[in-house]
Amino acid sequence: MSGHSSAPMIWVRRLVKRFGLRAVLRGVDLEVQAGEFVALLGPNGAGKTTLLRILATLSRPNHGEVRLAGYRLPGQAPAARRLLGLVSHQPLLYGDLSAEQNLHFYARLYGLPQAQDRIAQLLARVGLTARRRDPVRTFSRGMQQRLAIARALLHDPRILLLDEPYTGLDQDAAARLDDLLRRIAAEGRTVLMASHNLPRVAALASRFVILARGRIAASVPREQISDRDLLDFYRATVMAPREEPSAPAGGAA
Repeated sequence: MSGHSSAPMIWVRRLVKRFGLRAVLRGVDLEVQAGEFVALLGPNGAGKTTLLRILATLSRPNHGEVRLAGYRLPGQAPAARRLLGLVSHQPLLYGDLSAEQNLHFYARLYGLPQAQDRIAQLLARVGLTARRRDPVRTFSRGMQQRLAIARALLHDPRILLLDEPYTGLDQDAAARLDDLLRRIAAEGRTVLMASHNLPRVAALASRFVILARGRIAASVPREQISDRDLLDFYRATVMAPREEPSAPAGGAA
């Protein structure tokens, strides 16, 4: 894993996001250094997907500051997008196109010239070379997820955002995804992954960040907590009483 640079790859301050009168993010502060693999944990409705969508430039906050590798969002979003790879609940693939055709389509979107070698390399990395000419609609959920990761890596991003990548995967597919993410992390990319799957993230992440009630409730390095204690720590953090029960919804924190 690469050494940490002085400036964080992901830098978030006082981030607030409301949907109508409901505040989902209530003053989030977060830093992720270059080469870190951070697991973003939290119950349903905690705001994990909302935070990832803001970082991916797909949504705008109501308040706060966001920088990716020094680029400010939303003003410098086009430059920031070149550094980002996103894998979400939806694989964002075209079912009637083959695996190869999907990647060629995205290569054109990214403006990658002569991407054939890069596509062949990525299909091999995600174990789909033998199925490269098959329509994606014939793929299992796990195969689609691996192809989605190939899509996200196509332009060689420095930051990878993963939103519940294990959803719908059987044990074999999840184990393949473990191996793939381990290799991605070893390259020194910065990874922020939202997941409910604590046993799997415990084996991958270098730090655990817990989002609860719209704020970062805890951040603990991997070496400071055992696999056995992680679940208890998570439960205690999520169940902790609100510090500000009367705080106005979404006020600038």
